[in-house]
Amino acid sequence: MATLHTRASARLMMSPSVILLFIWMIVPLAMTLYFSFLSYNLLTPGAHNSVGFLNYYYFLTDPAFLMAIGNTLLIVVGVLLITVIGGILLALVLDQPFWGQGIVRLLVIAPFFVMPTVSALVWKNMFMNPVYGLFAWIARGLGITPIDWLADIPLFSIILIVAWQWLPFATLILLTALQSLDGEQKEAAEMDGAGAVSRFFYIVLPHLARAITVVILIQTIFLLSVFAEILVTTNGGPGIQSTNLTYLVYAQALLQFDVGGASAGGIVAVILANIVAIFLIRLIGKNLDR
Repeated sequence: MATLHTRASARLMMSPSVILLFIWMIVPLAMTLYFSFLSYNLLTPGAHNSVGFLNYYYFLTDPAFLMAIGNTLLIVVGVLLITVIGGILLALVLDQPFWGQGIVRLLVIAPFFVMPTVSALVWKNMFMNPVYGLFAWIARGLGITPIDWLADIPLFSIILIVAWQWLPFATLILLTALQSLDGEQKEAAEMDGAGAVSRFFYIVLPHLARAITVVILIQTIFLLSVFAEILVTTNGGPGIQSTNLTYLVYAQALLQFDVGGASAGGIVAVILANIVAIFLIRLIGKNLDR
């Protein structure tokens, strides 16, 4: 009886925050869904005619839509490859004892706390600028013609910027998992004659499997909505070469002033993100059950 009373009291105390969170989530989603069925343009605010699924049809048949989907997937896959592989290598290095280890770990983790807009501006002006950027200075020193990163290879540049931000997160998660590995296993394998490469692939990597899955899950959810880095550096260009789904919705709403079409794009983005999230959650669930 006391247990039931305690549970009821706990639910009663939690209910205000749960209700507030529900309202905070459902009201914007409901408004977006409502506007997605209207012909609503900010240049003609008085006309709010219902158009059914026409906004969805125009958004899905827009030539930029498939390009945006492809760019979104390339950003996610590219950043994941860099952060997972780089995170494993950095975790292996940071797991070794050396002088100044604490300072090095702090420096490695530091980029994760830099705001996306600030880091994008730093990369754009200090590293990738074709005239006075660091990469251009190095290229001229080697006798190579500097390239305009954000004009010639915009999507790859975005991937580098975003990967630099997320690499510390992956390193931190993988380093924590690596430090939980029983050292006796590695010592036993070393005594049996296993080399460093064999120990890595047969002991270390299987132990990191769950941590890698967690990194992929969390990063993918956030990488599907990369926006600030694109807005600050390329504005989705040249043309639509670096436009992802999030930026396409933004362009529809605040550059073309088409609230109805942008709302339809937002609903499409939410549906696709949820499909990816459900797939990854099931994947991580199977991995954790093993």
